This record gives sequence, C-alpha cells and structure tokens, in this order.
Amino acid sequence: MCQKQIKLNATEEVKEFVKAAGKCDFDIDVFYNRIIIDAKSILGVLSMDLTRVLTVQCHGESKEFNRTLQKFAVV
Repeated sequence: MCQKQIKLNATEEVKEFVKAAGKCDFDIDVFYNRIIIDAKSILGVLSMDLTRVLTVQCHGESKEFNRTLQKFAVV
C-alpha cells in the first residue's frame, strides 16, 4: 500500500486521474481530513475541494497509474 500527495487543478486533470484509476484492478482512495472518496468515481472526486492537496492511497501496484500520480504529485 502506498500514499502520495497530489493536486488536481482542473476538470480535465480530474478526468485523466479517474480514467487512469479505473484501469487498475485494486482499490484506490482519495482523501483529505475525514473525507474518503473512491478514486474511480468521477462525481466523487469532482465533489472534493480541489483547492486542497489530496492524499491518494493505493491498495496495489501499477506502473501506469504511478506515472499518473507523478504527473500530479505535490513537490
């Protein structure tokens, strides 16, 4: 299980992130504070406060999804 900090600034970035998450055969959660959303849910991710840094928790491993996480990673 891994955790990464990401920032999604626009609707197009959310679409790209959710599409990449949907290709994974394991659970991926996105959260901040006490709110936890399934990363494969476009409505769930869009309902989050995108001005915040989000934490992504992966319950598996995918090289392709890791590239997407790197693209949106907070440095």
